[in-house]
Amino acid sequence: MRTTAITTMTLAALLAAGAAHAADKVTLQLKWVTQAQFAGYYVAKDKGFYKEANLDVAIKPGGPDLAPPQVIAGGGADVIVEWMPAALAAREKGVPLVNIAQPFKRSGMMLTCRAETGIKTPADLKGRTLGVWFYGNEYPFLSWMSKLKLKTDGSADGVKVLKQGFNVDPLIQKQADCISTMTYNEYWQVIDAGIKPENLVVFKYEDQGVATMEDGLYALEAKLKDPAFVDTMARFVKASMKGWEWARSNPKEAAKIVLDNDATGAQTEKHQTRMMDEINKLTAGTDGTLDTKDYERTVQTLLSGGSDPVISKAPTGAWTAAVTDKAKTLK
Repeated sequence: MRTTAITTMTLAALLAAGAAHAADKVTLQLKWVTQAQFAGYYVAKDKGFYKEANLDVAIKPGGPDLAPPQVIAGGGADVIVEWMPAALAAREKGVPLVNIAQPFKRSGMMLTCRAETGIKTPADLKGRTLGVWFYGNEYPFLSWMSKLKLKTDGSADGVKVLKQGFNVDPLIQKQADCISTMTYNEYWQVIDAGIKPENLVVFKYEDQGVATMEDGLYALEAKLKDPAFVDTMARFVKASMKGWEWARSNPKEAAKIVLDNDATGAQTEKHQTRMMDEINKLTAGTDGTLDTKDYERTVQTLLSGGSDPVISKAPTGAWTAAVTDKAKTLK
């Protein structure tokens, strides 16, 4: 009887210890499909960085009909990758998103035009047809047009906005003079379609002074009141940034890891390797901490939307340093 009791107590202790050390589950919702844009997270999972941080991370790809703020609001994710304009707009509309880290230091957004149109400067955009992404991606563009004092209603003293799908067809088929592109993706699709770089004119949002923060990590405000959740997110951010650092040092290998996780088989090694090189330029020089100057610039850009600003007032509580501060204390 005594032996049985000891055995039972030992088993109970072992079960309790196992439960205490069970990995914390985290669900990450990406903004877009599996590609090198999110390599840091796939690398962190593949290389065991999350496991080392006692995390069990599930990575959910996004798509054209998926809005990360809606997913997290519905309980489908613990943390999401989202652009700050969309996140702040969602916050103002009632989804209390909070930026907990900013892996992307720079913006990759551009407007790419055919040189044959005669467009050489932003002033030349007047009266032109411009392809624009929507679903929250239009906010930086609208702010830029407001800065240029160009209406977006198709009037003679403005521009005509063509709702652009997530492809480059409007430029290839000459339905638009310029289209929205990212330095790491659609621009290269244009090149692969046979148009040479010298036959294109590009306007980087960074150069125009209207760049807004892109791929940041966001969680719900209420959950961040729980110290245990903050600790989990700190470990997640630290491991993720370790993944991004590895991707910068090993771009070709990182691209292959992304391909291994592409369940659709739609991506190619050439495109992902090239994308990885461009993405690494956007994540270089940061440990994930949000630069408050970048935040303020984004807010001011979004408030400058004239009669149709992206947000109506400067938000409060839209970011926190609690997660990245704690991440810095972790070994």
